[in-house]
Amino acid sequence: MENLKGKKVVIIGGSSGIGLATAKSIASKGGNVIIVSSNQGRIDKALQEIAAESTGYAVDVTNEIEVKNLFEKVGSFDHLIFTAGENLILSNVEDTTLEDARNYFNIRYWGAFAAVKYAAPFINSKGSIVLTSGIASNRPNKGWALGASICAAMEGFTRAMAMELAPIRVNIVSPGVVKTELWGSMSESDREAMYANIGNTLPVKRVGEAEDIAKTFLYLLEQEYGTGQTLIIDGGTSLV
Repeated sequence: MENLKGKKVVIIGGSSGIGLATAKSIASKGGNVIIVSSNQGRIDKALQEIAAESTGYAVDVTNEIEVKNLFEKVGSFDHLIFTAGENLILSNVEDTTLEDARNYFNIRYWGAFAAVKYAAPFINSKGSIVLTSGIASNRPNKGWALGASICAAMEGFTRAMAMELAPIRVNIVSPGVVKTELWGSMSESDREAMYANIGNTLPVKRVGEAEDIAKTFLYLLEQEYGTGQTLIIDGGTSLV
């Protein structure tokens, strides 16, 4: 198992939610964390919660030039984590325009694609990339056409990159429902009701916390043998 002390880790989406929880966990193990987000205010706030030596950059991950410039500025590093994503919006295909559908892929898929493309030349030979999908690819419900499509695309992309970028390891985390800002388009009362209803159906009797998923990202950084894998952390959702 790799020791993260002194390792340089770039977390795109590291200013909130799962990304921030992961950044805090890596910093607590002595890692040198660089968080990336589109909003400088959120970055500044997040850095107050992480170790003092951590840094952050405001970057639009849908802008290829900005992503390219980011990694040229960062230089060589050990691990890339991509957790960035906009608020989740559920809609049926008949209610979704093609323009909205295409735009929905901009951050979660094309942003990750650009990050991997421009990060790979700077990742040390024993380093790794960890991306993010979700269980919608395996267990979609009504209204999840776009979410399920993106998750499945990300998992296929992960396996392809594990082969193309070897010996750099490339894996992906597939969370179930987690309490994060991604559900921010819902009212607080609707969110809490959803968390309670879904949690009561699960074997673990609760939905996930960002810290639960952060542990999975750390595992994938520290172990040195797995690549091209999708780790499902869903509280047992896949079983019920």
